[in-house]
Parts: sequence; structure tokens; C-alpha cells
Amino acid sequence: MSVRGMLRTPRLSVRTRLTLVYGSLFMVMSAVLVTVTYLLTVHTMDQRLPARTTVDPQTVTKLRTLATTRDLDQILALKAEADRQLTRQKHSVLEQLLQSSLLTMLVLGILAVVIGYLVAGRMLRPLHKVTATARRLSESTLHERIALDGPQDEIKDLADTFDRMLDRLNRAFDAQRRFVANASHELRTPLTINRTVLEVALASRKNPPETKALADVLLGNTERHERLIDGLLLLAKSEREPADPAPTALPDVVRGALGELDGRAGAVDVEARLAPAEVAGDPVLLERCAMNLLENAVKYNVRDGRVWVRTGVRDGEAFLQVVNTGRLVQPYEVAGIFEPFRRLRADRVGSADGAGLGLSIVRAVVGAHGGTIETVPRPGGGLSITVRLPALPRAALVPV
Repeated sequence: MSVRGMLRTPRLSVRTRLTLVYGSLFMVMSAVLVTVTYLLTVHTMDQRLPARTTVDPQTVTKLRTLATTRDLDQILALKAEADRQLTRQKHSVLEQLLQSSLLTMLVLGILAVVIGYLVAGRMLRPLHKVTATARRLSESTLHERIALDGPQDEIKDLADTFDRMLDRLNRAFDAQRRFVANASHELRTPLTINRTVLEVALASRKNPPETKALADVLLGNTERHERLIDGLLLLAKSEREPADPAPTALPDVVRGALGELDGRAGAVDVEARLAPAEVAGDPVLLERCAMNLLENAVKYNVRDGRVWVRTGVRDGEAFLQVVNTGRLVQPYEVAGIFEPFRRLRADRVGSADGAGLGLSIVRAVVGAHGGTIETVPRPGGGLSITVRLPALPRAALVPV
């Protein structure tokens, strides 16, 4: 992280910013009100209570005739002392007025911030509803709408626009699902017919060897096309969130995948250590994910190589780890192996070439289940692929 990024202040929420705006405006207006009130009070007191009282000459002449010089000096001294007392009283009143005004402004400012925070939260409540609905939405819940009630203001317009966007998305996903279903039927049917015809041609004794050889080649191409279509359809299906996630034990998923892999590993030794780990998801897709990881570990291996499979729970997450020996993999090659139709350039052991969709399906399944994938090249060759999924609370925490 750069120094600029470290010194960057955290972003404040809209509610906090609105509260600060409300509080700042109130404090500014209160300060203006206190200043104007103080100045008006000073002006009024200067007019009504002048600092020095003036005595007209006629009054002074009368005092001189009625009193001696000593008495007159005492009267003037008393007048000066009264003026000083009046000045002190004015300053005291103004100081007390200023202190009381500032204290009142501070208390009301704090109260205004609290009220502003509550009012901002109430004003932003419709936006929170929009955000919560957007977070809950997935391909399987696109039928949900915000349906915000209230006056036709800017927030209501935003919610209605969001609902109309969801309508369009829902129609688009429905069209996509129908296309996948139709494509599955339309593409598989002719391939199945071709495979049946070719198998009949191979089994017939009337066909010459040249025809059987050609049928054998065409049958291999047909099987590869079937695998490619199945992989594409599975990739399209695995990118969607499970409609009805069920509690699934990862060790059972891996055992099922190992059962299907049995006999195809060849000279590669597979070692499994399966600790308890339970997730919520589609068991079929999760088993396919484990199967693809194991097939990839076997195909990109060396003769007499090894594969290690681990399951368990770590830091509140269930994990499935597949580690294999193989050729040395460069770090820059890791990012591309999860792309469709991408393969590492290495000899495969124990199986024919696939469609290049295995790890793409793994990434799609893990993403649909809210998980992550960590891929690390082994120093001695091969890869270490770790799939992390949200674990169910009742899953046992087993140290690894």
C-alpha cells in the first residue's frame, strides 16, 4: 500500500455526512443569532444606560447654592462611583449573556446533531431497503421487487427504475434458461443418433475394415463433441446460484469423485485425508467440482506422480485442497488456467484430451456457492489448489 493510500481518510457514510451538514448549518446559524443578539443588547444598553450620566449647568448651580463645596465634591464622587458600578454591571450582564448563549448554543448543537442523525436515518431508510433488496437478489430470486411506497420523489423514482431493471433482467435470464434447455436437446439428439449409427457400423460384420476404421475415427470425434457440449452446458448451469442449497459433506463429495476417478488415475498415486467439513450447496455441482480438480491433478501430472486431497474447516471456512506433482508451473501461468479452453502445455497422463473447461467449471461452481479459490505453484512442480466455501455452523473445526 502506498503512503498516499495509508494517509487516505476513511469515507464517511451518507448518513454521517448529512448529520454533519445539519449540525454545521445549525451551529453557524446559532453563532450568527448569538452575535446579533449580543450586539443588539450592547447597543440597547448603551442607549438606555450610558456609561456616564451628564448633569446640566442649572442643576449644578442649584447644588452650589444649596450645598457647600465639600458636599458638592462628595456628591460628584458618589456620581462617579455610581457610573463605575453601572459600567461593571453592564459588563457583567453582557458577559453572563454571552456565556449563557454559548452554553445554550452548545447544548442545542449537540441535540441538533442527534436529531439530525435520526432524521437522516429516517430519510435514508428507503435507500437501505433498495440496498438490502439488491444484496438478496440472485438469478433465482429475480422475481423479488422493492415496491417502495410513499410520495413520488427522487428515491421513489430510483426504486421504480430498479424494479423495471429487474423485470428486464428476469426476462433475459428466463430466455437464457430456455435457450440452454433447447440447446441441450437440439445438440445432444443428433450426436446421439450419429454415435448409435457409428456403433452399429462397427458392430456389423458386413462392413469392410476401411469403413470400420473410418467409423471408429468418427465415433471418437463424436464423443469429444459430446464432452464439449456437456461441458458447456454444465458451465452455464454452474454459474447460477443453487436454487435449493442442501447441507453437503465435503468428504462424501470427494469420496464420490474418487469413486468415479478409480481406474483412470493410472500410475498416479492418490492420497486422501478427509476431515469433517459441511457446506450448503448443490451436491451434484460440488461433486463435479471435486471431480474436475482431481482429473486436472491426474492429467497434469508425471508418471508415478502423486496427488494429495484434503478437506476440513479452517478459520470458519470449509476447504477442499488438491495438490499434485507435475512439471514446474510459472506464477504468470496460474491466472490463465481457469479460463475456458485454456490448458497448460504439458503431457497428460492417463486420459485423452478434454475440452479445456474443467477448471472453468470449478471456478463457476465455487463462485456460485460464495467461495474462493487459491492456486499456488509448488516449488518442486505441480499445483496446490484450495477451494474455500462458507462452512455450516455445526461443522467440526478440525486442525490441519
